[in-house]
Amino acid sequence: MISVIIIAVIIGLALGGVIVWFASEKIATSKRNQIIETAKKEAETIKKDKLLEAKEKLFSLKAEFDSQCNSRNQKIQQQESRLKQFEVSLNQQQDALKKKNAEISVMKENIQNQLEIISRKKLDLEKAHKQEIERLEAISGLSADEAKERLSQSLKDEAKTAAQAYINEMMEEAKMTANKEAKRIVINSIQRIATETAIENSVTVFHIDSDEIKGRVIGREGRNIRALEAATGIEIIVDDTPEAIILSGFDPVRREVARLALHHLIQDGRIHPARIEEIVIRVRKQVEEEIIETGKRTTIDLGIHGLHPELVRMIGRMKYRSSYGQNLLQHSRETANLCSIMAAELGLNPKMAKRAGLLHDIGKVPDDEPELPHALFGMKMAEEYKERPEICNAIGAHHDEIEMTSLLAPIVQVCDAISGARPGARREIVEAYIKRLNDLEQLALSYPGVVKTYAIQAGRELRVIVGANEITDVEAEGLSNEIAKKIQDEMTYPGQVKITVIRETRAIAFAK
Repeated sequence: MISVIIIAVIIGLALGGVIVWFASEKIATSKRNQIIETAKKEAETIKKDKLLEAKEKLFSLKAEFDSQCNSRNQKIQQQESRLKQFEVSLNQQQDALKKKNAEISVMKENIQNQLEIISRKKLDLEKAHKQEIERLEAISGLSADEAKERLSQSLKDEAKTAAQAYINEMMEEAKMTANKEAKRIVINSIQRIATETAIENSVTVFHIDSDEIKGRVIGREGRNIRALEAATGIEIIVDDTPEAIILSGFDPVRREVARLALHHLIQDGRIHPARIEEIVIRVRKQVEEEIIETGKRTTIDLGIHGLHPELVRMIGRMKYRSSYGQNLLQHSRETANLCSIMAAELGLNPKMAKRAGLLHDIGKVPDDEPELPHALFGMKMAEEYKERPEICNAIGAHHDEIEMTSLLAPIVQVCDAISGARPGARREIVEAYIKRLNDLEQLALSYPGVVKTYAIQAGRELRVIVGANEITDVEAEGLSNEIAKKIQDEMTYPGQVKITVIRETRAIAFAK
């Protein structure tokens, strides 16, 4: 019974489910139809909207296209009008060109006619010229070529005469001008260097500790200074120069005697005429002994033996003599060594050459002033003291004052010139020479942009190196002129000084 009831319930439930499913299906179908209808309506609405938008866009595109077409048409019309104007102007120019061509053709005809007339006249002129030449040849009896040759020769002779006269006149004028110019140059040179050389060769500066000593040197009413001048033969100048007394005289040995005597007197403190004479006599003997010792030491150093004692004394006196600012003993030693080297290279006797080189200037240091030139006086002294004829000839001929008779003479002459012309050897003492070079370099260094300076060739050339980043090429040229002008205005120097400004750019790389 229960099972029947359960089955009945199940069947009932199944039927209820079927009924419910059918009902829900019907509802779903009606909803679906409604949705489809709604979608169709919405689709129709969207379709209409899109069609309207498409029509509006089409109208806008059409309007834009129409406007572009209108603008292009306007441009085309403008170009057509320009072309028409250009065509009109071309037609006008063509008409003008035709007129010009017609005028040119007329001018050509006229020119052709004139050329024909000119050619006929030229022929007539040539014919007349030929006839005239024939007539002149008949009169003169010469052909045209002969007449030309004679005329040409006549003109040449006349020109030569005029040129020679002009050359002679110019040469005479040049000689007169050259003499004047040479005198002017010599005078200027003497004025420029003579003062320095005279001061260096004739003045000795004696330094003192204080100016109080000057009064003691002068003495009461000047008796001490008069006694010292009389004993030494030297002029003693006591002026306003601070802490210095100047000894002036052209005899270097006398100046040295006066200097040493003054030194001893000031150290001793007893300065009076009797003491002055005693000290001067003692110092003179001392200087003479030193002169002889210097001569002996020089001959020993150079390996020269057998010289007469008087020649040895003359060599020692060279220590107190200078030539153009160059110490004579040092110059003679240099000349002797140079002669020895040169003679050895030439296969000659180096000892004899060294002897001649040492003695070549002994004529400059005599005890009294001779009338002969120093070369001839030195030769005479060498002959007197029994030197060899070759050496005597070399001494006398080293300034071409006598004829050279031995091979030693040109060697001595050349070595004398080499020693005298050595940069810095003459015209100024070593201290002044070095100071001048330093002043040259410092003067150039004072300019902005200058990196380094070098004074070369004994101060005859100044090399100035400038920074490439600080000075241009044009400024470098101006700098050289400025330095040259400043050297001219502020410095004293022999000859001329060449200023070379160097500006360079360097590129440096390293390979590793």
